[in-house]
Amino acid sequence: MKITGLRPLIVSQDAENIKKVFEELGFECRHVKDDIESGNNTNFNLKDAEGHVINVASSKTVPQDVTSISINVDNFDEAYEFFTSRGYVNPRGDKVSETESAKSTLLFSPSGFAITISEHKKDR
Repeated sequence: MKITGLRPLIVSQDAENIKKVFEELGFECRHVKDDIESGNNTNFNLKDAEGHVINVASSKTVPQDVTSISINVDNFDEAYEFFTSRGYVNPRGDKVSETESAKSTLLFSPSGFAITISEHKKDR
């Protein structure tokens, strides 16, 4: 497994307003992904003039905001096995989100630290 990207991710029921706060700080929304979980969730990718990147994702099911590290990998299944074999837990059982362009899921470490692993499909 190779890490191909790393950035902060905020998951919230109020993602649109969080996105607006970062836009007020000078970030521009450079990509919106709205085909997550059959259109129920949206992911905003924002970048500022200095090259800093943050993702903000909506979720109707998180009871409170979750801040995690989004880790892009070249092999999702290998990364999933790597982290779960070290005690990381998928809070949705083994459910994984798959879209036309990516496969991803949120995991929590044994101490509660959140990560999101994603593999972007290269042919999309």
